[in-house]
Amino acid sequence: MARLDRLVPLLAIGLVFTLGPSMLAGAQILDGPDPAQMEDAPDLGYRAVPHGLEIPAGMEMGAPSSVVWTSRDHLIVFNRGPNPLMAFEADGKFIRAWGQGEYERPHGMRLDPEGNIWTTDVNGHTVRKMNLDGEVLLTIGTHGQPGDAEDGLLNEPTDLTINAAGDIFVLVGHGRGEPRLVKFDKHGTLVTSWGGPGTEPGKFDTPHSIVVDAAGLLYVADRQNRRIQIFDEDGKYLREWAYKGLPCGIHLQEDGQMWLASGFAGEILTLDKNGKATAATGEPGKGLGEFGEAHYMTVAPNGDIWVADTVKPDLHKFVKRQ
Repeated sequence: MARLDRLVPLLAIGLVFTLGPSMLAGAQILDGPDPAQMEDAPDLGYRAVPHGLEIPAGMEMGAPSSVVWTSRDHLIVFNRGPNPLMAFEADGKFIRAWGQGEYERPHGMRLDPEGNIWTTDVNGHTVRKMNLDGEVLLTIGTHGQPGDAEDGLLNEPTDLTINAAGDIFVLVGHGRGEPRLVKFDKHGTLVTSWGGPGTEPGKFDTPHSIVVDAAGLLYVADRQNRRIQIFDEDGKYLREWAYKGLPCGIHLQEDGQMWLASGFAGEILTLDKNGKATAATGEPGKGLGEFGEAHYMTVAPNGDIWVADTVKPDLHKFVKRQ
């Protein structure tokens, strides 16, 4: 997709039901490319194509919130429609859907080192662990009840990651709850938490995405603070990376390559080991491959990029240019 360098006006739109009322003041929704929010990086070498998924007649896919690619070579789309979890073959053939009536507002989805599926439900205030057949193995929090982790509850969980030891790291506080990073052991027992609202190191303003690398370091997209903060597994602040836009979704490949979905700037970025953008694709807009919000993303085994967009809404697919 061509990367434009012209500045166009910002479009203020009512997204109370998409972002939550407290998010509107901080989120800058773009109606077109805004260089002030776009990283200076060369073109990634991808082009947008229709996603090509075969959605059965009469079955609805809502606004895609997150995507993962499983060890079975299946694409799972977590979405805000009546069929929250939808699975597809690599060629786009529909497999099945599940989770009907079990989620209030789907948000993040991850795979653990054993290949299990984990989901976060912002308004349902729960984290769920499932095997690849959709059987629920663990639930953290109580559905519909926001609260503190010390009381066995969660308040607006956005994303999570699981390290090699099985420790679970959950981000909470999407706008109304206190923003924190909560650590549980592999059984879902609380270990510790850190954070709170603010701009200082170790504080958050909408912690939105988290991954853990092979060394056990945690990378947190602190969205409204326009940065990624890096911690050790005990919560020690190490450093941070600053961005022009609002970092929404971090994706970390097995080879260590890190990707960033820069939400309302509509960019997909590759990052080097110091967090600098090395390549980019995408922009805001209403056309093919243009974003309302680049929310979460994954990379397929063949290198295709899949991006969940909650605002447009759309499921985007990018392939390498020939």
